[in-house]
Amino acid sequence: MNELSYTLLSDGSSDRALQPIIDWVLRQNGVRVPIQGEWADLRRLPRPPSDLSSRIVSAVELYPCDILFVHRDAENQSRVSRLDEIRDAIARAACEMDLPIYVCVVPVRMQEAWLLIDEAAIRHAAGNPSGSMPLRLPSVSSLENLPDPKSILHDLLREASGLSKRRLRNFPYRNYAHDIGRSVKDMSILRNLPAFRSFEDDLRRVLRDGSWLS
Repeated sequence: MNELSYTLLSDGSSDRALQPIIDWVLRQNGVRVPIQGEWADLRRLPRPPSDLSSRIVSAVELYPCDILFVHRDAENQSRVSRLDEIRDAIARAACEMDLPIYVCVVPVRMQEAWLLIDEAAIRHAAGNPSGSMPLRLPSVSSLENLPDPKSILHDLLREASGLSKRRLRNFPYRNYAHDIGRSVKDMSILRNLPAFRSFEDDLRRVLRDGSWLS
């Protein structure tokens, strides 16, 4: 094949931050053809679908792809229950149309936990790459136990910006969070997390059945 196309269907727009992670894992596992990734933006539809199976159908219709990545944060559920939820939705969607192969992306607890790994990347995303204020990132071993990694990430972006309290009021840290992954060169540290290892293993099995590898 000349390229690999994928669509990411996620919980929300901030989860576009997963795309650089997906790209990295694809490259790490032998994909050498060009990668064309799209985030399925269903917000502008006249009647955006709400249930997951309908969202899957709309995503595939509007963003045809070779691989569909379906993201759900585990949040207060177990990873297994989220996986079952996705697979059930896939089965219902498959009754309506032919689907591409799919991979579940279920971080524990939120995808922001996968972004708390690189101090330099957080500084760069915050617009202050040369900042020197210490950033206390949580240890990798604790990432899947953090109750609210999103708040931690947002706090770190504010700290990394080096802005005064007054200027922080208008600091769009939510918009900058998805830039972090683009600045991380090596994400292999995430392989210490069980949820990430499971995601990579699932993707590796899908790639073996395709023709995208070098």
